[in-house]
Amino acid sequence: MTKHLSLIAILSCLVSFLQAQDNQSKNATVQGTVTTSDGKPAALVTLRIERTKWATTANEQGEYLLKNVKPGTYTLKATAIGTITQEKSITVAAGESVTIHFTLKENASQLAEVVVTTRNLNKETRTVAKMPLKNLENPQVYSTVSSEILKQQAITNYDEALRNVPGISRTWESTGRAGDGAAYFALRGFEAQPTLVNGLPGLVSGNLDPANIEEIQVLKGPSGTLFGGSFYAYGGMINTITKKPYFTTGGEVAYNFGSFGLNRVTADFNTPLSQQEKIALRVNTAYHSENSFQDAGFKKSFFLAPSVAYEVNDRLSFLLVTEFLDEERAVAPVFFHSDRSSPLDFKNIGELNLNNELSFTSNDLTIKNPRFNLQSQMTYKLSDKWTSQTVFSRGTVKSNGIYTYIWDDVAGDNWFSQYFHKEQQTLNTTDIQQNFNGDFHIGKMRNRLLIGFDYYNRNIVDNGSGWAWARNVTPQGDVNYKDPFTGDEQAPVYLTKEAIGNLLASTQPASSNISNYSYSAYVSDVVNIIPGVMAMVSLRADYFDSKGQRGTKDDDYDQFTVSPKFGLIYQPIQDKVSIFANYMNAFINVAPQQVSDPDGSNTHVKSFKPEHADQKEFGVKTNLLAGKLSATVSYYDVKVSNRVMPDASNPNSVTQGGKVGSKGFEFDLKANPAPGLSLIAGYSYNHTKIIEGAPLDFYGQPGRAPGGQGPQNLANLWATYKFPERLLKNFGVGVGGNYASEYRVIDNAETGIFDLPSYTLINASVFYNSNHVRVSLNVNNVGNETYYIGYWSVNPQRPRNFVVSMAYKF
Repeated sequence: MTKHLSLIAILSCLVSFLQAQDNQSKNATVQGTVTTSDGKPAALVTLRIERTKWATTANEQGEYLLKNVKPGTYTLKATAIGTITQEKSITVAAGESVTIHFTLKENASQLAEVVVTTRNLNKETRTVAKMPLKNLENPQVYSTVSSEILKQQAITNYDEALRNVPGISRTWESTGRAGDGAAYFALRGFEAQPTLVNGLPGLVSGNLDPANIEEIQVLKGPSGTLFGGSFYAYGGMINTITKKPYFTTGGEVAYNFGSFGLNRVTADFNTPLSQQEKIALRVNTAYHSENSFQDAGFKKSFFLAPSVAYEVNDRLSFLLVTEFLDEERAVAPVFFHSDRSSPLDFKNIGELNLNNELSFTSNDLTIKNPRFNLQSQMTYKLSDKWTSQTVFSRGTVKSNGIYTYIWDDVAGDNWFSQYFHKEQQTLNTTDIQQNFNGDFHIGKMRNRLLIGFDYYNRNIVDNGSGWAWARNVTPQGDVNYKDPFTGDEQAPVYLTKEAIGNLLASTQPASSNISNYSYSAYVSDVVNIIPGVMAMVSLRADYFDSKGQRGTKDDDYDQFTVSPKFGLIYQPIQDKVSIFANYMNAFINVAPQQVSDPDGSNTHVKSFKPEHADQKEFGVKTNLLAGKLSATVSYYDVKVSNRVMPDASNPNSVTQGGKVGSKGFEFDLKANPAPGLSLIAGYSYNHTKIIEGAPLDFYGQPGRAPGGQGPQNLANLWATYKFPERLLKNFGVGVGGNYASEYRVIDNAETGIFDLPSYTLINASVFYNSNHVRVSLNVNNVGNETYYIGYWSVNPQRPRNFVVSMAYKF
């Protein structure tokens, strides 16, 4: 009896399935294209049958397809943010295929600009891998911050934009010092700086101005295969995408003012330069003036970024991007509260009792960081399947002025020494890349192939001063001029340009001119093995040649390394859900060091292999509800090996073999769940520790946190709602914030541990945004939370502050 019942159940399911299939066969399909007024494909336009579940998005060719539409009469709508909605009445019969075409009133250039200024926050970036790949086709995890988010949050400081990215936190602000004066971030437990502009070297010693930013891309995981070993890339890369010209007249003028004397004027102007040829000019510029929340400190800068685009024909195009930044600042010193060998005087923030309103500097002690960046690009379509891209980049960044830091010279006396240095360095970079992108089939397998060659040169000229002690301070602001080692009273040194200049005049200045070269070739292939299954195989070969100090042969060295990358993707639901796994690699070239035997004899130079980082990661990406919901969930495991560390058996030598491990989990969400509502949110957990190191090394004790790894738990949220037109037309509100858990900035058996406390920040906004006018009030740190960041240091952050932004769009 049971067997008969089972057989009947199976037959019933089979009949139901066949009936469903038969019903689907009687349904209709609606297909067609969406084009602009000048006949170009219109991608990412939403096609929706009103009051039904059927919706889709036009692809890059402007094509769309709606399946299994039940017979009936409907209204089909074509919509895109910032464009005029079009609708057509359609009637479909059983088994019929209906073709409906839409032509937008906007031309291709106008549509591109609409996408730039008012686009859906979920629009994906397809050039992260140096080849056109959808997010669901890319096995690497990345997050983006669009120019629209910058406007919603009235971002006037580049660093603040990254609060919208899961898994990254700032560890200290830009110091302006030579070589690495840009802001430091912790990304997957390792340090990162904004070192790429449009995928090319864009080194900076000061701040980056957000006026010319179209998008910020944060690529997660070791990225040496794509970008080489000239940048720290163990946890990932920060890549800034600049605004590009388009072929109609338009732009925006804006004025921001706010707390701590903020005054900022920006302008974005675009215009065609020729009626006959497709040549366009776009200029972005900004003037910025701002004081500090502390008793001293300021920033003044002027930024100019003209760019020119020239489309010679359908096959050949040129792009020239330039950026000029002139910046002068008075920068608060980094407060290092340990000598990194003795027990800590203060075990926590409460005991340290740092007066956050003190800057420990003066507005007479400034540093200038002028910066120039030029990038030119030629793109030529060799055939329907191959494209050539030739790019050239030239950059110059300078550090010129006073850098200072505070250090605990003598533990136990509750005084901290303040040191000063005259920065005078010029860094020049040159990069030339040749990329070939192919999209072709071998049999039934689609191949998207990247072949590239990269030449990179970095020249550093340093004529800075030596270092000099000037005074001692307490965290509460007391000052004395006693030599920290002898206790002898010294002549007072006041915080004036003249006094510090006289102090540094007696130090031994630097005089160096160092050049490094990298020659690389790389290849990456994404193969569609079967529908829904893809594999990425990538490899970079890199030869690094350091000429060292000019005129000195002893410090020359060279290294060769390869960097592989592999990825697998399975899409159980085509173009909607992607399950991925990757292996990624990065490397850093390590300079030789002079060592000797334990007794000081046999002095010689010891060479090393490059450091390497290896990552294993897997996760899921989704793109649902016609692009209105995208999310990424991933787990990663990064191990860095070949780190140079002290030799436990020889105090006069070092050895190679240190290892650091970083494991974590990340979640990234972008959604438009309802009309007018946009949401971005994220959460990350990271645990970083030394796996192998030297027991007495402050930076590398096994089992300890290395420092600079950032808080273990991070969360971010930003939601905006624009009211329906029938209620408060063009008005809206925004709310969000950030959470960071307790952060261990010092973790050492000899010194003890020091944790920065957790914090929760709330930010809010009200705005009016019409076609031509945008006005907003943003309040950051609404709760006036006292919080800190650090990298073996304690850096106080801003209390409650506001920004009022007014813009006219034309």
